[in-house]
Amino acid sequence: MTECRADKNLARCNCSYEPCSRKGLCCECLHYHWSRRELPACFFPEAVERSYDRSLKRFLAVHKDKA
Repeated sequence: MTECRADKNLARCNCSYEPCSRKGLCCECLHYHWSRRELPACFFPEAVERSYDRSLKRFLAVHKDKA
């Protein structure tokens, strides 16, 4: 298994939740959100991400016309 590149991941992370302990640790972030039936911030445009609605329903609504 390769090492996590948290420093590079942080440069791309658009999560606006400042006290998040998973920033830059994508595998932990994905696991956390998926266990709550959500997706991480990086799956959403920044304006939508700031609402903290990371539900699958919101994801589908945002991306339904982009296919």
